[in-house]
Amino acid sequence: MNRKSATRRARRPDTSPVWPALPPYGSGQRIGLLGGSFNPPHAGHRLISELALHRLRLDAVWWLVTPGNPLKDPAALRPMAERIAEAGLIARHPRIRVTSVEADVGVSRTRDTLRFLTERCPTLRFVWLMGADNLPSFHRWHAWQEIAGMVPIAVIDRPGNTLHAAAGRAASWLSRYRVDESDAATLADRAPPAWVFLHGRRSPLSSTQLRGSGRAETAPSA
Repeated sequence: MNRKSATRRARRPDTSPVWPALPPYGSGQRIGLLGGSFNPPHAGHRLISELALHRLRLDAVWWLVTPGNPLKDPAALRPMAERIAEAGLIARHPRIRVTSVEADVGVSRTRDTLRFLTERCPTLRFVWLMGADNLPSFHRWHAWQEIAGMVPIAVIDRPGNTLHAAAGRAASWLSRYRVDESDAATLADRAPPAWVFLHGRRSPLSSTQLRGSGRAETAPSA
């Protein structure tokens, strides 16, 4: 599917409850968005989500399982159906929902995903969730400054990235918009750009590590 066709689909009016399927939500709710390959999903994803639910006072977290990441090797990507199924086993939380919305809409770039979701759900207050290991490369994401201007961002601490994450190009640009961690509960109500760095219990697990060991964690461990 070409980009023009995907854009037309992403802007399709919300006239059907089926296309595309989104988790149930109520007007005005605070929704955290955790995007990624989930290749494979693991307990670290759930730990980030639970921390965000509590510290940001979110109503739910949606896992956006991407059909493909432009910055990663597509040959290493397992089938979408497998990753969706495994993510459901790992999440096992009433307020964490696994979605295939990016594949349904036909997009893989975060900017395009956010455009669709904010147009489709204008009453929701979205917060983008990001592990601290992703912040140093955030400036390589397509239209990353536009992303920062669309929704608030919560960066969750990851082992080995506490200091390194705050030293990158994106963190430098975002520094003026940083919200004190003590005010994290207000993040969803703030106009972007706005971001917070959250500290808390951390998981050493990573999808890259699990792929390298040949092990997929298919049951929660935390």
